[in-house]
Amino acid sequence: MTGISHRKRIWGWYFFDWASQPFYTLVLTFVFGPYFAAVATDYFMSTGLAENVADARAQSVWSLGQTITGLFIAFSAPILGAFADNTGRRIPWLVAFSALYMAGTWGLWWMMPDGSTIWTSLLAFGIGMIGAEYALIFVNAMLPDLGGDDEVGHISGSGMALGYAGGVLSLFIMLLLFVEQGNGKTLIGLDPLFGLDAGAREGTRFVGPFTAIWYLLFMVPFFLWVRDKPTEKKGDTAGALVELARSIKSIAKRRSLAAYLASSMFYRDSLNALYAFGGVYATLVLNWSITNIGVFGIIGAISAAVFTWIGGRADKRFGPKPVIRFNILVLSLVTLVIVGMSRESFFGIPLAEGSTLPDIVFYILGATIGAAGGALQSASRTMMVRHAHPDRPTEAFGLYALSGKATAFLAPALIGMVSYMTNSPRIGVSPVIFLFLLALFLLRWVKADGERAEWADQTS
Repeated sequence: MTGISHRKRIWGWYFFDWASQPFYTLVLTFVFGPYFAAVATDYFMSTGLAENVADARAQSVWSLGQTITGLFIAFSAPILGAFADNTGRRIPWLVAFSALYMAGTWGLWWMMPDGSTIWTSLLAFGIGMIGAEYALIFVNAMLPDLGGDDEVGHISGSGMALGYAGGVLSLFIMLLLFVEQGNGKTLIGLDPLFGLDAGAREGTRFVGPFTAIWYLLFMVPFFLWVRDKPTEKKGDTAGALVELARSIKSIAKRRSLAAYLASSMFYRDSLNALYAFGGVYATLVLNWSITNIGVFGIIGAISAAVFTWIGGRADKRFGPKPVIRFNILVLSLVTLVIVGMSRESFFGIPLAEGSTLPDIVFYILGATIGAAGGALQSASRTMMVRHAHPDRPTEAFGLYALSGKATAFLAPALIGMVSYMTNSPRIGVSPVIFLFLLALFLLRWVKADGERAEWADQTS
């Protein structure tokens, strides 16, 4: 790392969040997800299903793609993390996963509006998500090298806040210049840029190539300024698996880590479900256009950028555990409101036809999800640093990914199942409330300072 200042290393690390955030903002939540839901609904209606049944079926298919992808990531991530720690190399892996990310997101271009490519587009989405999530594991594992315990919370929050700012800017660009409304024009009345055909929804489909190009451009500072930590390690796959098995066995004896992994398993699964199904909910329940959902996304992302930075400061002052507990409670209440609201009523109280109350409330909920979700994710990284062995951070974050993905199928599967059984995408979201409350209960056994004291005793 000769010639690269510590400040540059931190800024290079920040740029990963900026580069990768459009996958979550544009693809998962506010552009491609709702577009996929709308196309799938039309496709299922063309087979003779009623609209409400087609809505639920579309939500079930979207959940299926995330369920399968989540399971694949869950059981492979710890092995990759252990191998990287055993060899001491992370950058080559990041190059490979970046290529996977860009290939998958570029493939979303072929999501045709007639529904003929639903399954191949779902496959492309899965490939892009695998690349994004694998890369995130290795980047998160670099966090302990960037500062001490009193600094990583602020660093984590600042990086994630910058990422959300990138998400806002990318969403602005897509809405203003590419995504077509019902009249074929963008939000500011232009034809989609580059001569894209609005009738074929090419402006909206361009979200895939746009996300890939954005990532390619803004990962340049990361690869210029971030280097692997010098190490003498030259391990092999067998050694990595032995170390991983030892780490997994040790979890049963590490009460705080076990409780934290279990708690985070449920609350991160629930939060990801809110992100993944928020735009879908707005499409299927509130009948919003992608443009309206995009505005909703901008509000949420701006809120996320601001409150994630504030959350980082709170993390630095109070520690990550109080930040995590507070935001889980907020998100539980948000989900309760989502389930209790429809276009026709609010917690059973009928609304006048054409009432804008559901729209206003959902905009407020979007800002709240962005604020609480961003601060929660940032504090979660910090809490994992406090439980990670100093010599094996990538493996630790691989286990963190396992806990986040081992039940990644659970929230989407429950949402899909309840949506299918009730024929209601609104009621289908209700299992998320239970998962948040379960996570809050498990958090009571997590030590505020993690296991840093134990590691210090072992090395002293």
